[in-house]
Amino acid sequence: MKIELSNVGYSYKSGHQALDDINLCFEGDQSVAIIGQNGAGKTTLAKQLNGILRPTQGTLTIDGTEISKRTTAQWSKRVGYVFQNPDDQLFLETVREEFAFGPRNIGVDEATIDYRIDKVASLTGLQDKLDVHPADLSPTEKKFCGIGAVIMMDPDAIVFDEPTCGQDYAGDARLHDLIAELKHEGKMCIAISHDMKFVVANFDRVVVMCQGNVLIDGKPEEVFSQVDVLQKSYVTPPPITRVAQGVGIEKTVFTVPQFVEAIEDVRSGSENRS
Repeated sequence: MKIELSNVGYSYKSGHQALDDINLCFEGDQSVAIIGQNGAGKTTLAKQLNGILRPTQGTLTIDGTEISKRTTAQWSKRVGYVFQNPDDQLFLETVREEFAFGPRNIGVDEATIDYRIDKVASLTGLQDKLDVHPADLSPTEKKFCGIGAVIMMDPDAIVFDEPTCGQDYAGDARLHDLIAELKHEGKMCIAISHDMKFVVANFDRVVVMCQGNVLIDGKPEEVFSQVDVLQKSYVTPPPITRVAQGVGIEKTVFTVPQFVEAIEDVRSGSENRS
């Protein structure tokens, strides 16, 4: 799959321009995090990717087809969107019905639906909750019910809007494993997030937005080394990264082991010079 945005802009009916001349390309099984302060244009951008919103200027194509050529319902088979608030997405009587609804409505046979339900329930940790009403799930379980309903459609790309919001530690760990499995299956994963630890642990590419524009687009190591530029978008690197930068370590690190290794490298370098 290839999603291309060329000179994309978007203005709301109020006149507010949320996106301005965006040029991006998402391709293959890339995992991409979109970050920036509230109001930067992240959600507006993400909702362009399957036609929930349509560009008011420029063009957006999916595998060469302009987004305007198909309905959002048609695009949802290719690009799934997981809303930040699962209550905006869940409306049926049981988790099982939520999982089956999408594929059943596009004509997927029942045997395949049953196979997918077993797989997705295991992936989301909802094996024992399939006959429970979504309203009776915990906030974390609701989140995974919404995610599972989208995965059930077997799209080529999945967009997550703030997936760690409201998650507990176990939920974050499951989300990490789930994204890893999707990437293993060749799915494109795109997430909007304010959680920088989640971003660096799960995504190979980071797009930083500010006031409807793209400030930086690159690998996490490249992005989080540009502290001065990040400040313009009110984004701060993960805590361990800030500690390393504060003590003068040039290498961008994201974990404690990386931090320890960088300290040892600095110490070795000093000893060799002496």
